[in-house]
Amino acid sequence: MKQKQQMEQTRQQVRQKAQSIFSPRMQRMFLIALSILLQFGVYVVLLVYFSQYFVYFYWLCLGVSLVVTLFVSTRRSKMAYKVAWIIPILLVPLIGGVMFIILGGARSPRYHRAETQRTLRHQLPPRLSTTDVMPYGSDALQQAWYLGHTALCPGYKNTDTRYFSTGAAFFPVFLEELEKAKDYIFLEYFIIAEGSMWDEILEVLTRKAAQGVDVRVIYDGVGSATTLPPHYPDQLHRRGILCRVFQPLLPLLSIHQNNRDHRKLCVIDGVTGFVSGLNLADEYVDRKERFGYWKDNALRLRGEAVWSMTVFFLTMWDHQNPTSDFRLFRPRALPPLEGHGGIVVPYADTPNPSDTVCADLHLQMITKAKRYLYITTPYLAIDETFTAALCIAARSGVDVRVMTPHIPDKKVVFEVTRSNYPTLLEAGARIYEFTPGFLHSKTVVADDLYASVGSCNLDYRSFYLQFENGVWLCGDPAVLAVRDDFLQTMEVCQEITLNDCRTLSLFSRLMRAIYRLFSPLF
Repeated sequence: MKQKQQMEQTRQQVRQKAQSIFSPRMQRMFLIALSILLQFGVYVVLLVYFSQYFVYFYWLCLGVSLVVTLFVSTRRSKMAYKVAWIIPILLVPLIGGVMFIILGGARSPRYHRAETQRTLRHQLPPRLSTTDVMPYGSDALQQAWYLGHTALCPGYKNTDTRYFSTGAAFFPVFLEELEKAKDYIFLEYFIIAEGSMWDEILEVLTRKAAQGVDVRVIYDGVGSATTLPPHYPDQLHRRGILCRVFQPLLPLLSIHQNNRDHRKLCVIDGVTGFVSGLNLADEYVDRKERFGYWKDNALRLRGEAVWSMTVFFLTMWDHQNPTSDFRLFRPRALPPLEGHGGIVVPYADTPNPSDTVCADLHLQMITKAKRYLYITTPYLAIDETFTAALCIAARSGVDVRVMTPHIPDKKVVFEVTRSNYPTLLEAGARIYEFTPGFLHSKTVVADDLYASVGSCNLDYRSFYLQFENGVWLCGDPAVLAVRDDFLQTMEVCQEITLNDCRTLSLFSRLMRAIYRLFSPLF
């Protein structure tokens, strides 16, 4: 009897695996991968076909590669990114130059930047005066001024905040807030995955849409390529939910495949908003185990600052065709505040070379820390500027602590992360790895005064290639909640020492050095 049950369980497992492998979404991914391989194949065939002219072809490619190298060297980008491309271009001129033209060219995402800038200036003018910020010090004034005037992300005072240290704590409150919607619900997430979490959200969204609430969803075409069916927007439309896929994954070699919408935000009636590190999938709320226990976080805003998040969503909704009338989405009335908060600044940036808001803000927080600086990030793939800033802070007596995962989700990026440990440890920083599983939180907190919570990882892709968002806090009670979360999480972390790094084999050190050299391309 037991043998029959075991055999039946085995058959069911085989059926489930077969259904997963041959599902429509996996077939779609297979066709896209096949198409890209065919494009590589065409290039190789051309090389073979013109082999009799190989010498001329080689010199032509070499000339193209040299021109491309000169172009790369003069670009407005980080030196690490330039070096990561120049090496393969010069080592393999037959392929390197062509691949850069296809995949590494100018970062010009397909959205109306000029129109977006005009919208932000009109909808989000600076709101705080110098006297509002000066009680927190001159460093706070500089950061707030940068966000309000350069990044076009103004600060607010009349906003309550609540920090959630886990996805499981966040989700019930998230559902409660969705239930309260009267006018609109906006969701923008990198990944949405079918499962119990999304099923519960979808049930609420469908019911609210039937009640006349304007429900809109944006998800990323690459982030959700394997988690949602190919024509999922049609399914949502039949439920009364408007949906747009940001730059759907296409079977083409194109630089625009790099520019992803990595934002994670929810806006309800312009009154309540959520920003987070988590996506809408079961593992983020501990309903599905991936890489051990999944540690994530979220922040709820209630009050004036939510208007910035509304504008961020609508500009992304209009990224190809600006048409929204923002006046229609102004909140009817703001709720009474529960406490006395500090300064709250929702921020967002884009892959445009002039919009390095996340990188600039993180760098300012590092350089302005006086007593301590605590950072959580799933990926520590930083360039020389951030490495130097962290080292200088540690050498200046700042208590610098960085927390990363112990169980990786991407092994190559994990090795890049660990390759940065020795330099930071030698400078006096402390490194902790989250041993229960995968740490996905993206936070910075300093001096019991500043904190940032959002979608931005400490890597080149988040800083320079993706659309990101977050919230900068100054003098707000949530700052201490972020700090306490870090200190409590430290109790289940393993501290990494210099001796741990020095006991590695020569081969492991060599591979990490290579990975680190090319980390801007990952």
